Amino acid sequence: MSARLSPIERVRAEIDELFATDQPLGEILEQVARASVRLVLQAALEAEVTEFLGRDRYQRTSDPDALAARPGYRNGHQPLTIKTTTGPVTLQRPKLRGTNQLFASRLLGKGVTRTNALESLVIAGYVRGLSTRDIEASLAEALGPEAAISRSTVSRVCEAIATEFTAWRARDLGEVDPLYVYLDASHFRYHEGARAEPVLCAWAITADGKPALLGLDGITAESTDACLAFLRDLLARGLTAPLLVITDGAPGLIAAVEQVWPTALRQRCVIHRARNVLTRVSAADHDLVKADYWAIFDDLPAEPGTVAIAEARRRADTFATTWTQRYPRAVACVLDDLPELIAYLRFPVEHWARIRHTNLIERTFGETRRRTKVIGRLPGERSCLSLVWAVLDRAGRGWRGVDLRPASVRHLQQLRADLHGRRLEPDSAASSNATAAPVTPAA
Repeated sequence: MSARLSPIERVRAEIDELFATDQPLGEILEQVARASVRLVLQAALEAEVTEFLGRDRYQRTSDPDALAARPGYRNGHQPLTIKTTTGPVTLQRPKLRGTNQLFASRLLGKGVTRTNALESLVIAGYVRGLSTRDIEASLAEALGPEAAISRSTVSRVCEAIATEFTAWRARDLGEVDPLYVYLDASHFRYHEGARAEPVLCAWAITADGKPALLGLDGITAESTDACLAFLRDLLARGLTAPLLVITDGAPGLIAAVEQVWPTALRQRCVIHRARNVLTRVSAADHDLVKADYWAIFDDLPAEPGTVAIAEARRRADTFATTWTQRYPRAVACVLDDLPELIAYLRFPVEHWARIRHTNLIERTFGETRRRTKVIGRLPGERSCLSLVWAVLDRAGRGWRGVDLRPASVRHLQQLRADLHGRRLEPDSAASSNATAAPVTPAA
């Protein structure tokens, strides 16, 4: 790591490196949470120094914008360890030379070693939506009035982090070429006694096999109109139609997908459907029905398209024959949505395990909900979106994409031509010497 990196850049790099490791996602997110504490506090310290000197790092006093700058200069950092309930956190406290006034950090004032100080800042900053007023109030409560930092310093910290989220929400999606788009919602409670409200998320696996977080927004309900507005925003920012859309069974979301992307195939999450099936089965038969259900989808012939689909249909008929008499509603759950449950079988075999469910985003939403439990509730939609985005954005950097072998690329090319009338643009390495049989999409 370059010695010229600022302490803030170093912490950001550490967070990126964490997601490149092979550790379990839960352990990674715990370490990221601790690193985020350092990131926010380090940003606050650097903002205080900028305010004190009247100029940014490496900005010279001869600059027109620095005419009112105070004499002095930055002279490195020294480590400073603060105790928290999650363990000690080491910051890099800036050192100054040549000033005509002593610099004293108001953030690191009396009482900063109280164990709830950093947690108060992080909850106020990340969970409460980076509100200037909330951060000031929380710091005054945690550290005492004499340690509260100025409004301008708080604003600098808020702006540095909130701007990143705002830019992400408005970015152009024209360069994203999605193969698969995943859509799912999770519910969060904003106010005491109020019902939980949904947050809808979209992410994709692109034509280069990599994951990409596309969109995130709060909606009043999972209605067709609300989901349509969310998807149309993605379209307005340039997102093209995917080959496959993976969702749960929310009817409003399904109706919106069919209107926005009528030529795309749709995959019903097989894990969600398994839960629906088992709610219609007595506890005594849960294990048997569950095993027979998964036998429809597991260990199918490794040839995508008509061969695998025909075998899955045969197994579904066997499932129906075995259980219709005892559990007709459970069998109907499978047969009514069978075309959407086996849509993934038209795609490359090595992608099947990744595109037949929304499990990855479900797990990440679960991690987000676990973090909000310590707060009890979220003060509003903006606060909720800030936290969910922070978790998803960091976690997304550690998500695996899919392998794009030469035969797979040709297979996807044919599917795209059949569905949308245009061809997938593969890289030259993947497309060379590739062969695959044409695939006919579902009617």
